Amino acid sequence: MKPADILIALMVAIIWGLAFVASRIALDEFSPELMTAMRFSIAAAPCLFIPKPKVAWSLLIAISFTLFLGQFLSQAYGIAHGVPVGLTSVVVQSQALFTIGFAAVVFGERPTPVQTLGIAIAAVGLLMICGTVGYDFSIGAFAVLMISPICFAIGNLLLRGARGAPMFDLFAWLCLTAAVPLFTLALVVNGPAPTFQSLTHMSLAGLLCLLAIGAVSTSIAYWLWGRLLRDYPAAQVVPFALLVPFVGSAASSIVFGERFGPLRLAGMLTVIGGIAVMVLVKRPRTPPKESQAKTA
Repeated sequence: MKPADILIALMVAIIWGLAFVASRIALDEFSPELMTAMRFSIAAAPCLFIPKPKVAWSLLIAISFTLFLGQFLSQAYGIAHGVPVGLTSVVVQSQALFTIGFAAVVFGERPTPVQTLGIAIAAVGLLMICGTVGYDFSIGAFAVLMISPICFAIGNLLLRGARGAPMFDLFAWLCLTAAVPLFTLALVVNGPAPTFQSLTHMSLAGLLCLLAIGAVSTSIAYWLWGRLLRDYPAAQVVPFALLVPFVGSAASSIVFGERFGPLRLAGMLTVIGGIAVMVLVKRPRTPPKESQAKTA
């Protein structure tokens, strides 16, 4: 990778890690439904100037409801109900485990032995984290949070159907597709009056956090990440995402004084280690067709 693109990948990882902290601050003022709706409304602003990409509405909705709505709403709910920010950033990255597993079931993409080892390691880490549930947050909050990496994984696989669509245009319209039902949900769950009061009485800190997670973390960072995936093999780009939990945990420790007990810390490191094994392993190269024909 070019040095400039390495810096971009590092910057995206830092932005995504800090976005967990910004989300936690915003949730002091907004409900999970409203905060997530505002996040995608801000990120969907480019839809005013760009046409819908040539992707079927059914596929667009399916991707949006998993990769964006499901992932980030469950994430916001977990944080709002006490799941620590640093722990949340680790759990969300466990999507790599589910992505490989679902790809094996749906597309028959069998993981390599080393990837299987990585899945087992990450699964052990999640079980270790589960052993700490109930002390400072509820089992229900953690269960809802686990929906986030599952939706993330499903969205990753559905995104394959939109190959060829301009990345920036696609993500802007995915945000719009998520924002509309989220606003409806916020009005139903919270009521019209509390919803509009939250919007009209937001603090400067709340506004800045919404802009950070909407315009910067969602719109700009996802676009930059998509560009990197377009220009380089995934094996070169994806490992940078391993930095996100470290940034999120460190920032949460500084801002909120978050501390991790021995079992939880060991579980978090085990999950990250398992993910590292999964994404850093080199897939065996497929022999050229000519050589296959000769050996046949």
